[in-house]
Amino acid sequence: MYLKFYLKLGESLQMWLKEFKIALIEKDIDRLTKLMESLPELTEATEIDEALHLLKAATILVESLRDDTKSSMIQMKKNMDFLKSTQAPIMGKLDITS
Repeated sequence: MYLKFYLKLGESLQMWLKEFKIALIEKDIDRLTKLMESLPELTEATEIDEALHLLKAATILVESLRDDTKSSMIQMKKNMDFLKSTQAPIMGKLDITS
């Protein structure tokens, strides 16, 4: 009975590690978040080390996506400012003096 429990625990840890790796490759932040919330109990040094490396990679990914989003927002602001500057001024009243 204990062997079955240990094997299931080991299998679930391996599944978690595989799912985490897939989510990293796919850059799926939602799935990474869910997996981080359901982090299994790590008992062996190799498991802890692998999980730490994966979590570090996830941190780097999130920071990279955050920086990309920030750059995109800055570029969109510049584009909007440019488009506003090229528009003709809007006259509020009908100008019939010409």
